[in-house]
Parts: sequence; structure tokens; C-alpha cells
Amino acid sequence: MDPHISREPHELIAVELGLSQTRQIHLNLSVPALYEKAVQGKEGLIAKGGPFVVKTGTHTGRSPLDRFIVREPSSESLVDWGSVNRPLEPEKFDSLHRRLLSYLEQRELFVQDLYLGAEPRYRIPVRVVTEYAWHNLFARTMFILPPMSTVHQNENLFTIISAPGFTADPDKDGTRSEIFIIINFDKRIALIGGTSYAGEMKKCGFTIMNYLLPQRGVFPMHCSANVGKEDDVALFFGLSGTGKTTLSADPQRVLIGDDEHGWSEDGIFNFEGGCYAKVIRLSKEAEPEIHQTTRMFGTLLENVVIDEVTREIDLDDMTFTENTRGAYPISFVPNASETGIAGHPKNMILLTADAFGVMPPIARLTAAQAMYYFLSGYTAKVAGTEKGLGKEPEATFSACFGAPFLPQHPAVYAKMLGEKMKKHHVDAWLVNTGWTGGPFGIGERVKIIYTRAMIRAALTGVLRQIKMVCDPVFGLQIPVVCPGVPSEVLNPRNTWKDAAAYDQAARVLAGRFKKNFERFAEGVPSEVRDSGPA
Repeated sequence: MDPHISREPHELIAVELGLSQTRQIHLNLSVPALYEKAVQGKEGLIAKGGPFVVKTGTHTGRSPLDRFIVREPSSESLVDWGSVNRPLEPEKFDSLHRRLLSYLEQRELFVQDLYLGAEPRYRIPVRVVTEYAWHNLFARTMFILPPMSTVHQNENLFTIISAPGFTADPDKDGTRSEIFIIINFDKRIALIGGTSYAGEMKKCGFTIMNYLLPQRGVFPMHCSANVGKEDDVALFFGLSGTGKTTLSADPQRVLIGDDEHGWSEDGIFNFEGGCYAKVIRLSKEAEPEIHQTTRMFGTLLENVVIDEVTREIDLDDMTFTENTRGAYPISFVPNASETGIAGHPKNMILLTADAFGVMPPIARLTAAQAMYYFLSGYTAKVAGTEKGLGKEPEATFSACFGAPFLPQHPAVYAKMLGEKMKKHHVDAWLVNTGWTGGPFGIGERVKIIYTRAMIRAALTGVLRQIKMVCDPVFGLQIPVVCPGVPSEVLNPRNTWKDAAAYDQAARVLAGRFKKNFERFAEGVPSEVRDSGPA
């Protein structure tokens, strides 16, 4: 007899999850209902204006060293095994999975049936099962809602289970610690435990898309995107803290998405239905659209300090972490796209937050240089987008601006980018949102009003008409003038009091680029290999 016959939706889900018994399953609760459940469970506080504020405890960022992919026949030849994609044997996964199900049977569960991908032809149905109501609210916010409440009955369904209260046994399970983020592409299941940081669910979804879409000819990208009145789409690649969310939220352009997109034969599309912005020291004057979301019902704030009496939040207080976050529906942004779909890009911007203060605030890239800097994925993380970072900045090279989320070899994604750029004649720019006038601690952050002015000049075509000078170390073309930006700011060497100190710092960083690129040198054309620093 078919086990689905004469069963309620929550009973079907229990069967499909492999649960023999459950206390209660809440299916596709609305935002107000999830608020109520989270308050009843004492999971957080409602702040003034309506956002829900939570603490994630010890883990206030991702734990990339605790991420695993199950090594099994269907995906083994496609996965780039190594320090990023750590293998876990199927029997270890199965054992952990069984114990996790036993744990879940004793708990009240929250389930959302959602999608990854705004483009109907490429979307992936995903079921998110969580121990906490606020985690379900996060998933409902960040992923894409179906047109109406539905229960997925699709063989392509991917299930993500988040159970912060359940921990692994490293000796028994083959994990590195009690924390685990494990993806099984054969069984289409992702398991998360031992951490309350909601970003792990989001990045599991991104990893899933990064694995599945290249097999269908779609290029997955760690970037934000917007479009102007002339249908001129722009992509903003960059790691956390480089400005993807901030710079793509431009009142003069329509926001397509703030972090993850696919590029198909028809154009680009957002993977998500929400935004996940860093909110530490968020300025109402500099970023009014994002700032407004922190005062809205339906926004989820992670690790933001709140006065429990007045319910006022303090976005400048980093008592819990530098990596405070706000998750909100993209519809909260006044000029957001209703479809999450647009045409082919005309410009791509590679963002970096250079803590050494030697990269130019903007430079035009050749196609070969764009490939080089895309594969390099340079930035400098400062105080805490990942567990374990201290107060000092840390230079990072993350291939394709998203190495922790790439199941396949970076060359697979870089090749797709090169083909797309060539076919659609995309202009490329490198933008430093980091430091100028000296390194972190001596110089100052490039003013956001200058960065916005430079990007506007690039996207409107103004910079294409301006004379450029070649940086002698990095070989980058730097504009000599830009509307709205003091000329001395454009060349970083001019902003340092000690030119010799700048030259030394530039040579050191150039050496780091060259050493990092050694692992890609044999797999790229010579013009790409030779496009790095001299």
C-alpha cells in the first residue's frame, strides 16, 4: 500500500524524512506564525520597529573547516576533493543521519517548502527542516517562496536539515569537531548540526547550486547584480565584507539580488528571495535602503545588541561579533526586481577590500586580467566573517570569490566566466573598497561616496572615455580623473605619505598573488597566466 495514501501533509513529510514518530511538524508557517513560535520558544526578542533579534551563541560565523561532502559514485569524479571539499564516507554519513533522525523525533520541527533559483527552468525545490522557528524564518526569508503554500513531491527535491542542538562525535563520525555541515549529492540531503549560525543553511543552498547548474550549462556566481534603465546589467563579485550588498543597492538601479546568481543562455537570475547583509556600523546616511530594513517586521537580526527594556538596537555595538547580520526579503528594498531575472551583463566588477592599501580604488581590466583576478579572488577579511578570525586583517585568496562553496574545480567556473564574457562583450573592472593612504591601522577606508561615484562612472561609460595610466606593479589601467572623486585618490601611491613604503607593500602583495596563482598556472591560457603582477 502506498504510504502517501490518506495521510496529512505533515505525516507525508515525516515519512519522507524517515521519522518513525514526531512530536509535531509545523509546515510552511507564515512570518507572523514563526514569530509567535520563536517568542514562545524564547529564541529571541522583537525589537522596536518589528525585527526579530537572535543570538547564535559561540558560533557567530561560518565554520568552513567543518564542511564535508559525502564521497559516493554519482559525484566522486566531479568533486574537487581537498581542504575545501573534505570527503566523508557514506557509512559515516548514514550513521550520523540515523542518530540525527532519532534526535529530531523528540522535538517540535519546522518545515518550509521553498525553491533555489528564480528562473523556473533551473530552479531546485528545497525542503528546509529546522529545530528552531527562527531558522525556519531565515530559510523562508532567504530562499524563494512558491506561488502558494505547497508540499513538494518532486524527485529533484533537496532537503536541508538544521539541528543546532545535535552534535557529532568526531571519533565515531569522522568529523573534525562537534560541528558538521555535510552534503550528500546522491541522497540530496544536507545536514547541519552543532552551530546556530543561520548562514550555514544559505551557503549549503549555494553549494548545491554550484554543483548542479554547471552540469546544465549554467554558470553559478557569488555576486550581487543590478540593472539600469537601459537594461544594462552589472555584476558585483566579491567575498563577505567587500560591498556586494551595499554597492548593488543603488537607488538609481533595480536590484536583482545581493549575493548569488546564475548566468544561463538567456541571461542572469537570482538564486534567492532575500538579502543577508552585514549590519555592523550600518549608516542611515550612506546606506538608507539597507538601514531601513533593520527597523521592519520580517527582518531577522543576528547577534545585534538590543536593550531588553526599550527594545532599541545598537548597530555600532560589536559585543557579540563584528559579523552582525540582517536577513530580510528582497522586496524590502524599494527598487528591487519583482522577478529576479534580467538579461546578459554589460559590466562586471571584481570587489576587494585590500587591507594593505596598495590596490587602486578602481581599474579597468582586460579579459585576461579579469580571468586572473577572478581565479585569484583576493580580499582581506577583517574581524570575524568566519569563526576563528581575530582583530587583525587576514589576506585571503578565495578562487572565483567563493572557493568554500565550489564543489567542482575552480577552473570549471573560470572557464564558464571566460566564455560568457567573450560571447557577450562584458567590460570588467577591479574595485578596492578597502584601505587607502596606508594599510589597515594607518590608512583609512575608501569613502563609500567615492566608490559609488567610480562605479557609476564605469557603468555609464564615462570611464571608457577617460585617459588611463598603467600601474607598474600590477599592470592595471587606472583612470587619471573621475567625476566626483579627488584625482589624488585614484592612484594609491599618491595617497601614502611614504612612497617607498608603498612600493615595498605593493611588491609584497604582488608576490602573494604570484605564489597563490601557481596552482592555476598549468590550467589556464598563457595570456591569463601572464596577466598578473609583474
